[in-house]
Amino acid sequence: MNLRRTRAIFQKEARHIVRDPLSLIMALGLPLVDLLLFGYALDLDVDRIPTLIYDADRSAISRELVQHFQGSRFFEIEGFVDNYAAIEKGIDRNKILMGVAIPRDYSRQIAADGKADVQILVDGSDSNTASIALGYAESTVRNYSFQLRANGQNRHAGFKPDVPVDTELRIWYNATLESKNYIVPGLIAVILMVIAALLTSLTIAREREMGTLEQLLSTPIRPGEIVLGKMLAFFVVGVLDTLISILVGIFVFNVPFRGSILLLSFTGCIFLSCAFFWGILISTLARSQLQAYQLGILSSFLPSMLLSGFIYAIENMPPAIQAVTYLVPARYFAEIIKGIFLKGVGFNVLWPDILFLAVFSSTVFLLATRRMRRKLA
Repeated sequence: MNLRRTRAIFQKEARHIVRDPLSLIMALGLPLVDLLLFGYALDLDVDRIPTLIYDADRSAISRELVQHFQGSRFFEIEGFVDNYAAIEKGIDRNKILMGVAIPRDYSRQIAADGKADVQILVDGSDSNTASIALGYAESTVRNYSFQLRANGQNRHAGFKPDVPVDTELRIWYNATLESKNYIVPGLIAVILMVIAALLTSLTIAREREMGTLEQLLSTPIRPGEIVLGKMLAFFVVGVLDTLISILVGIFVFNVPFRGSILLLSFTGCIFLSCAFFWGILISTLARSQLQAYQLGILSSFLPSMLLSGFIYAIENMPPAIQAVTYLVPARYFAEIIKGIFLKGVGFNVLWPDILFLAVFSSTVFLLATRRMRRKLA
């Protein structure tokens, strides 16, 4: 490996990047646009659930239960109705997600034996959102039920009973339970993988279409020097993209950063080398820029978006799909960046993910070099 020849390839590729200002602006601006778009659009928080109330009892006790729903931040009371048909109509027209029906003899049943039924009607089209909404409703009713029981015992015994189990929740790493704190770090990994792979996937294919690849291979420059020099030219752009994405995550989305900036920089460089070498390998396999672009999209965007754990939990996937996720670099960098951002963990925890990225980068570099050597032969 000759550093002088590698630097020459780096300078040549850097001039190509600078001479195409539109592509350079897109390379720097696209991650910003994607991060802002997906960061605001992908909101997994389930709150302000549109709800209709059907209070058939209309008693003081039923109104207290309604007030519990009105006072919760998880429910947005859209109105009160006097029949089930109105709730069904609201769900069918996607105007509400949930209906709460209090039966006519609700207060009488509570006065008689201390038990009464409350019906929760939920739109189950989105099973995940429906289960979360149902959990919030059950928690609200349960808390009110315990309050009624405590008040009844207080009236009969003359003292307020102690709570048998006093539960205190302590939430680590994401105390406010905001989905953006989980989404934005993973989104950074996905965006960088896609952008980096697409940038370098066109390099060798462009040389082939322009007719300069044969001239390049006829020089004393070795295939490894070509691959490394081209990667380093785009690596500078990738570092700027990474810096922009991290700053947007911290200062625009207010994602807490608890880890080491040096560790994040180190692991980010390894991940960028993985993505850029992967793009170059695709470029050596493709016969045209169009084919290289299509392969770049298929091999970077879809695996990173679907198989990195960014949106869908890997633990819930079938075993065969879980095995495939081990070959997706974005999975490991998503774990690294979430660990550094939210948990503040260090190398002693993240070293298996870092090791995989280093091995993946070296392997793809060797494969790309081998493909270039075949073209030279």
